Formats: sequence, C-alpha cells, structure tokens
Amino acid sequence: MKQIIKKQTICGLILFFSCFGRIITAQELLTPREAIKLALEHNYGIKLTKNNVEVAEVNAAILNSGYLPTLTASGGATFNRDNIEADFSNGESTSLDGAESSRYNASLDLNYTLFDGLGRFYNYKRLKEQYKLSELEARGTIENTVEQLFSVYYNVAQLIRNIEANKESLKISKERLTRATYQFEYGQNTKLGVLNAEVDINNDTVSFITTKQQLINAKRDLNFILGNVLDQEFEINPDIKFTSIIKKDELLEKTKSQNVNLLRANKNIEIGQYAINLNKGAYLPTVGLVGSYGWNQNDNNSASFVAVSTTTGLSGGVNLRWNLFDGGGAITRVKTAKLNLENQELQKKQLALSVERNFNNAWDDYENKLLVYNIQEQNIITATNNFNRTEEKFKIGQVNSIEFRQAQLNLLNAELSRNQAKYQAKLAELRILRISGELLNTEF
Repeated sequence: MKQIIKKQTICGLILFFSCFGRIITAQELLTPREAIKLALEHNYGIKLTKNNVEVAEVNAAILNSGYLPTLTASGGATFNRDNIEADFSNGESTSLDGAESSRYNASLDLNYTLFDGLGRFYNYKRLKEQYKLSELEARGTIENTVEQLFSVYYNVAQLIRNIEANKESLKISKERLTRATYQFEYGQNTKLGVLNAEVDINNDTVSFITTKQQLINAKRDLNFILGNVLDQEFEINPDIKFTSIIKKDELLEKTKSQNVNLLRANKNIEIGQYAINLNKGAYLPTVGLVGSYGWNQNDNNSASFVAVSTTTGLSGGVNLRWNLFDGGGAITRVKTAKLNLENQELQKKQLALSVERNFNNAWDDYENKLLVYNIQEQNIITATNNFNRTEEKFKIGQVNSIEFRQAQLNLLNAELSRNQAKYQAKLAELRILRISGELLNTEF
C-alpha cells in the first residue's frame, strides 16, 4: 500500500486495490484487504469524493484557464419591400411600388486577451492547487472511511469471539444441568440444584441470543459501509492482529509531514497567496487582440445607383483597457485576500498544535489499551486455572453450585473483557495510524 500515499488520489487507490480480492459470496471469508477493495469501489461517500476530484480536474484544465481565444461566427439576412419616390440630382424622378432589396452578411470574429494583469496566470495556478486540495480531501475521506470500516470490521470479530465464549459457557451450564439431574435422580442432590442450573442455562441462553443479534446488526453496519454488496451470511477471520508501530518520535515527525489536515492547511495557504496576486491583477491594464473576416452582399432596388454590391475582407486590431480607479473595489479585494491568508496561517498554527496534542493523546491511549489487553490476557490464565480447579472440586462435591457458577462467570467475564480490551486497543492503533497519515500505508 505504500504507493497510495505517493499518488494521493482516489483513482490511484481504487486502481491499486482493484488488483486484489474479489466480490464475496455467501459463506466466503471477507479479508481486510478485500474489505478495503469493496469500500473503495462501492462506498457512496468515496464515490462522491471521486466525482468531486474529477470536477476539480476539469476546472483545472487549459479549457477553463482563459488562455485560449474565442472565435464567434455570426450571420444575418434582411429583406425589404418598399414604395419609393426618388428625386435625382439631375432633375429626374422615379416612383416604385413594391421595390425589393435584400442584405446578407456573415463573419468570423476572433478575440484574444494578450495580457490581463497576470490574472489568468494566477487563476490557473489557483485552480491547479484546488485540484490538489480536492485530492487531499479525497484522501481524508478515504482514511476516515477505512478507519470506520475497520472499527466495524473488528467489532464483528469481537462479537464472534464473544459468541464463542457465550456458547462455551452455555455448554458448561448444560453439562452442569445434566450432572445435577443425575444427582437428583440418584438422591445425591436436591431439586434446588436442578432449578439453579436451569436458571443459569436460561440466563446463558439469553446472553447467547443477544450477542448473536448484535453480530447480525454489526454485519449489517459493515455491509452498509461496503455499499450493501455482500450477502448477509459472509464471514470474517475473528483474529485481531496488531501492527508493528515505529517509535513515537519517528511517528510524530511523520505526523507533522503527512497528516492530511496539515497538508490541506498548507494547500489552502498556497491558494490564498495566489488569490492575492490574482486580485492585484486589477491594478494592471488589459491588452486584447481582435480580428474579423466578413462577407456582405447588398441586393438593391432599382432606385439605387448600385444594383448589387459584395464586400469581403479582414480586419484586426489591438485594444487596451486600463481601469485607473474602480471605486476602491480592487483595493478592498486585495486587503480581504491578505486577511484571509493571515487567517489561514493562524489556523494552520492552531491546527498543528491540535494535531500534535491529538497524536500524544492517541499514543498514550494506545499504550494504555495495549497494557490493559495484556493484563486481561494474564487474567484469562488465572480465571481458567481457577475454573478448572473449581470444576474438579465441584465434581467431587467439595464446592457447591453457587461457587462453581461464580467461577464460570469469572471465566466468561474475563474472556469478554479480554475481547473488549483487544478491540479497543486495535481501535486506538487505527486512530494513531490515521492521525500520522500512515493508515493507508499499513498492511492489514
């Protein structure tokens, strides 16, 4: 994925991921890489962003730059039918009823701006930077979507593990009911032991059903992010693996250089600088070139000295327009552009502090959640040993059903807590990768 950041375009991302994976059908395994591929192809937020990038690319093309001339074709025809009384200078006179005459014309007119105070030059530069800004915005959308995608993806993984833990707990409760029933039938236990076991089975069954419904809902959420292209019965690998993250100082330096929000702030400053120069162009004159090729034909009536006249020819010229004073509009626009640029620079400084703070908070949160996960892993070992010893004593009657149930719940809660801690640690990892700009460089 390392080539993705270098391209920084949604088109490059989609092309890269389209080389891997395939559409998932029922009961197939949805891998993280295939999930990213499907999101890039079908997520509606990413599709909208892709269209916005294409719009910005069209706007930044030479056809929208103002550098090209305009060529206009025009033509016309006029027909007259007149009653004429004419007195000529030689003393003769004539009278015509219904005298017909007509005029025809056609022309090609060329207009080209030779110089406009460098306005179109800076406007063209500004449009190019806005296109690059749209690419950064697309990258930000993709990063947020990928983080959202995996927060749901790993939530599904957590719920799958929770179902396994609930299923195992339910199995233990059923075995306990069987044992309690046999003991009651052979007079080794009271009916109370059977009833307690039945109550515990009901509670475990409710937990199992509830978790299954949560898994169904989480899969719907995941499918929604992927554009609802999957069958509801798709599966994922519930194993959550952590990424090898480099040292904090190195990652912080990467954050300062490739955090997408900081890059967008830099791009806005560049656009603001071009805006100032663009508005300063109003202080300079505009020089234009005009040219025309025309054809005119007049079909005159008999009262005219010339019956038919036809003219063709070229004409051209240069014009200059210098707005010496426009009422202060240009001065106002330049001042406003400078203030906007100053605001952009202040916002960048504030954003840099915010990003560094968020990075430090995310890093501490990541380390703490990893520590909690490791503690929960050790707690699993303790809870498992405690349950195994309690089960052995329960079988020989050295502990009662309440103590056994408590050991069972302790093991179940330890497994659920471990799953939750692992899920939270993974989310903290995703967050720090997104802040540092490394999320799209990471192999999942």
